[in-house]
Amino acid sequence: MKITVMTSGEQIITLDVDPDEAIENVKALLEVESGVTLQQQQLLYNGKEMRNHEKLSALGVSDGDLIMMLSNANSLSSSPSSNDLGLNPEGSAVNPTAFQQHIQRDSNLMAQLYQSDPELAHAISGNDLNKLQDILRQRHRQRAELRQREQEELALHYADPFDIEAQKKIEAAIRQKGVDENWATALEYNPEAFARVVMLYVDMEVNGVPLKAFVDSGAQSTIISKSCAERCGLLRLLDERYKGIAHGVGQTEILGRIHVAPIKIGNVFYPCSFTVLDSDNMEFLFGLDMLRKHQCIIDLKESVLRVGGGEVSVPFLSEKDIPSRFLDEERYSKQASGSGAQVSSGSKGSIDVPTGSHFSGGAGGNPGQGSDFDAKVARLVELGFERNDVIQALKLFNGNEDQAAGFLFG
Repeated sequence: MKITVMTSGEQIITLDVDPDEAIENVKALLEVESGVTLQQQQLLYNGKEMRNHEKLSALGVSDGDLIMMLSNANSLSSSPSSNDLGLNPEGSAVNPTAFQQHIQRDSNLMAQLYQSDPELAHAISGNDLNKLQDILRQRHRQRAELRQREQEELALHYADPFDIEAQKKIEAAIRQKGVDENWATALEYNPEAFARVVMLYVDMEVNGVPLKAFVDSGAQSTIISKSCAERCGLLRLLDERYKGIAHGVGQTEILGRIHVAPIKIGNVFYPCSFTVLDSDNMEFLFGLDMLRKHQCIIDLKESVLRVGGGEVSVPFLSEKDIPSRFLDEERYSKQASGSGAQVSSGSKGSIDVPTGSHFSGGAGGNPGQGSDFDAKVARLVELGFERNDVIQALKLFNGNEDQAAGFLFG
């Protein structure tokens, strides 16, 4: 295979070598080509020194890869002032330009960075050296914090076995380790659990007007908003004797009830009754009352809603086909009542009318904004993470500080 070697003087040398060649033999070939003695050479691959006894294949060197060659005067083991590729004690690069160019030349390393640390990869690819230095310092702080935590955990094993506080810390460390392992397993084998769940919508027509209907078997009654009922020409049929208040996470006024109106599912018309709410957060919700009445089957394997025992099948909408306003969970979570909310009605006593249970909780919601959330943010920022990154991580894991920290350290 062929490898390319770049010297500290930017001389380019191409060698044809065996994949199992020892580094010492590669240095001997370079001594002939470059005039730098074997003892003065220091070879670097992906930023790591290549030892004489190691083999190219064992280090992962493949055909076409680039290797850096430094003389003793420029080796990474020399003093920081003469080490262009080295790092300062606080983590920044001694020579950011040389450091950036060195990483950019290594296509394999850049590909790995885009996978493992895209922020650092973008900084290296860009022109803002100050940003690159800031990120390098941040990564150094993160590594230091991680090492400190590991040392503290190690110290627990040598603590006094009769010290109650030490035992509590050991217990907490063991428990956290189990949580972290469970989280890592979920990321590997069940990654979809961390994604937003798209709720079930189908195309329907209400009194001839096409709508995106939210199918919710956890809602006792079928619900239509006042504005939607007006658009469908049904508000004239509103029976105001069924006024009331829906209580749940919040509360919404019930304007009344429309006792019967035609809905079209597929090519078949069905009679339907609606509870009318004074809320625009959900236009039309197809609830359990009509699901039962029309013998509907929610078939998640085929991703269809079967109506009339299977006489009609309509597909559930993909995320791109659902209006963005229906997916605005943060806004809806402040308005909608929870699933199974109690509704007090003028002439029917008390019934359950939930209004969009999918808006409460979940990774896409708004976890615990308040003093507790701010405290979590402050603690994670103290570990060296950016505030915006911390907030996004906490939202991703629904306010779980430990999982957010594990994600940021990873």
